[in-house]
Amino acid sequence: MKNNTPILNAVKVVGISLIAIGFIILILGIFDNNYSSMIPIGMGTIAGAVLIFIMGVFFVATEEMLAKTGRG
Repeated sequence: MKNNTPILNAVKVVGISLIAIGFIILILGIFDNNYSSMIPIGMGTIAGAVLIFIMGVFFVATEEMLAKTGRG
């Protein structure tokens, strides 16, 4: 059976990076009065990172289930 560890590691790195960037943008928008328009951008970046992570994990889980049932 094929090992899906590289895909999980890539999804993890991308997810953590985007969450960190989104959190920095969100905090910048909250605490700096001149950048209040950055709050929705930070929230959207965090939501996008979570969505990418969930899709990646679902993709790997689907591949493993198909390989175990013999349909893959």
